[in-house]
Amino acid sequence: MQAPASLHAPHALQWQTIAGEGRPHARHENSLVSVGDRLYLIGGRDDRPLDIFDTTTRRWSKGSTPPLAVSHAQAVVSSVKIYVVGGLTGDYPEEAALTHLLIYDPATDRWQIGAEIPEGRRRGAAGAVAHDGVLYLVGGNTRGHMSGYVPWLDAFDTRTQQWTQLADAPRARDHFHAVVLDGKLYAAGGRRSSHESGNTLAQTISEVDVYDIQRGTWSVAPAALPTPRAGAAAIARNGQLLVMGGESTRQVKAHDEVEAYDPATSTWATLAALPQGRHGTQAAAVGDALYIVAGSGNRGGGPELDDVLVLHESSAQ
Repeated sequence: MQAPASLHAPHALQWQTIAGEGRPHARHENSLVSVGDRLYLIGGRDDRPLDIFDTTTRRWSKGSTPPLAVSHAQAVVSSVKIYVVGGLTGDYPEEAALTHLLIYDPATDRWQIGAEIPEGRRRGAAGAVAHDGVLYLVGGNTRGHMSGYVPWLDAFDTRTQQWTQLADAPRARDHFHAVVLDGKLYAAGGRRSSHESGNTLAQTISEVDVYDIQRGTWSVAPAALPTPRAGAAAIARNGQLLVMGGESTRQVKAHDEVEAYDPATSTWATLAALPQGRHGTQAAAVGDALYIVAGSGNRGGGPELDDVLVLHESSAQ
């Protein structure tokens, strides 16, 4: 595959573990987003504080306490505010879905309870993206880790504060992240969780579903995810979809694979692996640097990590 310049010769790029002043609280099933030069590490299993990492000074600080303990949410940023939607709260295996949006304003260090999520559409472990002032919530599970997986797609307009139900995805999935590339939403990885079956992790999904936001139609990407797994972090970078880490029944250790999909060529490439595999966290970018923080080092609930990994993409140019 002929990759963009910043991802060219992928094995020449290596992840680094960076040290900073202070450390975040170890956690997994957490969110991670960037606003400006700062990373915001949010939620996770049990009560976890808001930890903030200044990527310029490499100092950790603590933000105001979130309104409740939230896990399994892909946080998004819209108009410089952080939205937590599609998360879970409560005890495993049948955690409850959030009833309202949670909104954090980095400028004031304040949380607020946002709009109510329609009662019949609440779920967690869903994919979430922000695009042109609209939040899109796809897939997820209405019953935590039980067989409550759904193919739903909903849109929340941050300007009108209104929800809209959109066309269902081709398949249900949970424990995955979504991204937007060139006006299209990509749902990659994940599984259909089924705790009552005795093997919650078994039903991983390889197909990549694609939603054209302008046309309102779904399709399936020509090439499937090479390493099916759930709990992976996904992010759009340089015209590509990156899928990092994850968990599956294939191995006890969390996955360290980093795979990149190029929609222009419908092909996947394998990039440099994470130095420590993980699942249950999110990736974020600041400038040309890609970050992934915390997560679980093995499939399931631990060990919880507190490290900071960074990949400086410009070093390949």
